[in-house]
Amino acid sequence: MATDYYELLGVPRNADDKAIKAAFRKAAMDCHPDRHGGCTDKEAHFKALNEAYDCLKDPQKRAAYDRFGHAAFQNGGAGGPFGGGQGFDGFSDIFSSIFGEFMDPHAQRASAARGSDLRYDLELTLEEAFGGTEKTIAIQALAGCEACNASGSKGHTSPARCGTCGGAGKVRAQQGFFVVERGCPTCMGSGETVADPCGACDGEGRTLKSRKLNVNIPAGVDEGTRIRVAGEGEAGVRGAASGDLYLFVHMKRHAIFSREGTTLIAEAPISFTTAALGGSIAIPGIDGEKIEIKIPAGVQSGETLRQRGAGMSVINGRGRGDLMTRILVETPTRLSKEQKAILEQFRTTETGDECPASKGFFSRIREALGG
Repeated sequence: MATDYYELLGVPRNADDKAIKAAFRKAAMDCHPDRHGGCTDKEAHFKALNEAYDCLKDPQKRAAYDRFGHAAFQNGGAGGPFGGGQGFDGFSDIFSSIFGEFMDPHAQRASAARGSDLRYDLELTLEEAFGGTEKTIAIQALAGCEACNASGSKGHTSPARCGTCGGAGKVRAQQGFFVVERGCPTCMGSGETVADPCGACDGEGRTLKSRKLNVNIPAGVDEGTRIRVAGEGEAGVRGAASGDLYLFVHMKRHAIFSREGTTLIAEAPISFTTAALGGSIAIPGIDGEKIEIKIPAGVQSGETLRQRGAGMSVINGRGRGDLMTRILVETPTRLSKEQKAILEQFRTTETGDECPASKGFFSRIREALGG
């Protein structure tokens, strides 16, 4: 019987997950003990198939098996990668070898000691987003302790290697043939402890403080834009690197404009006489300049008129988007006697050709009703 997992399943070593699954199902069905009257050989082969599939369906187990074979799962064997004090110390070290810097203990210690990132929700007006702005924000976060100069030690002495984790910043626990790692609870992942901790920060080298910060907002930001301010997050443990501050932009509702990307949209109600005869209207632009919008004669309600280059700024770029003015023709509700008389006179002169859409609609209705 083949002992190699790929040979057991009858697949090449570069087989994808779908091929491995299909091969396992077919092989397991063919040698299932229930189909062979409890044959011990078939039962052993069936168990071997399950063991092979359990390994190859898991990306991490498969990567370890491809590199070390069965020795990857022999914890403590003298000839395997865990034995004789050679090379590896537990299952996690296999992945340390495979994935390099991602499992590097120095990188893990630095990551554990690094300060947390912070989030700040920033509300802006459309005008502020258009031109860019500088904002002063107040945040409360862990900052370097002034009493110990962020060292964590009352006497400013250098920290010593942690006795719990031996300076690794992490501790391990055996669970079956897996070795599970977690941050060291004694040194909080830094790999170091202080003999005489500072009373102001309890040895962490950081305390909670409120501070104000000036941040620059680029022109063109929109709802959901995320701005990273490097190094302005929480301070790290005992002088380690600080985290980052992330500003999440939220837009206030505007009295005139709505927005779709760099396009501004305005709704402009006009009188039916202006719609029929044409004319012009003026609205204030987002940049403060007056914009004159020419209304063509016969414009229909719902039509949009484009003003190129009158929209929002392009973030991290040049130029502007467009302004789209949606025309809403308003029917008058308060007419004087003179105005009503004029309209009645106009109605007597109507032929139907003035409104071709209405004429066509009612013609189709007459046809549908048999004339």
